[in-house]
Amino acid sequence: MTEPIQLRIDHLDTPIGRIALVADEQSRLCGVGFMDGDHRMDRQLRSYAGDRAFALVPESNPAGVTAAFRAYFDGDLTALDALTVATAGTPFQESVWKALREIPCGETWSYGDLARRIGKPAAVRAVGLANGRNPVGIVVPCHRVIGADGSMTGYGGGIERKRWLLAHERRAGETLELWS
Repeated sequence: MTEPIQLRIDHLDTPIGRIALVADEQSRLCGVGFMDGDHRMDRQLRSYAGDRAFALVPESNPAGVTAAFRAYFDGDLTALDALTVATAGTPFQESVWKALREIPCGETWSYGDLARRIGKPAAVRAVGLANGRNPVGIVVPCHRVIGADGSMTGYGGGIERKRWLLAHERRAGETLELWS
């Protein structure tokens, strides 16, 4: 029998709720989830593990992930940029998630913009579905995607959290510009 994958988990209280942060055996971030959405995190980790069993092992600041998130919420908008992620999606999902990391902090793109960015302009709905399956939200900033009309659209953590994240990035970005 194959040994279970050892996933290291930590929790962090943030201004928008308690989050779970999970890193794999190679120190890559493989899961981010709000604690009021445990079923979502479970689905993400099962997808990551594939047909292997996994065990969640509590660890303080696995792979520096918790410290990076704390810095982000404290206003260092670049703190998450260097985190390595393991997302375990389909090739299409991976292309969407890679493009999400190209959205500048404090800016938004529409689903159509994102579809065009990956060279699939007709795949707006599929882009939306991939966006919703993102296992490492905030680092892969799916919150930066809005409707074509500028409206706030779905976010796994809830629309209010999405609004907060966008406002946080804009506020912190404006503060950085003042000091530049």
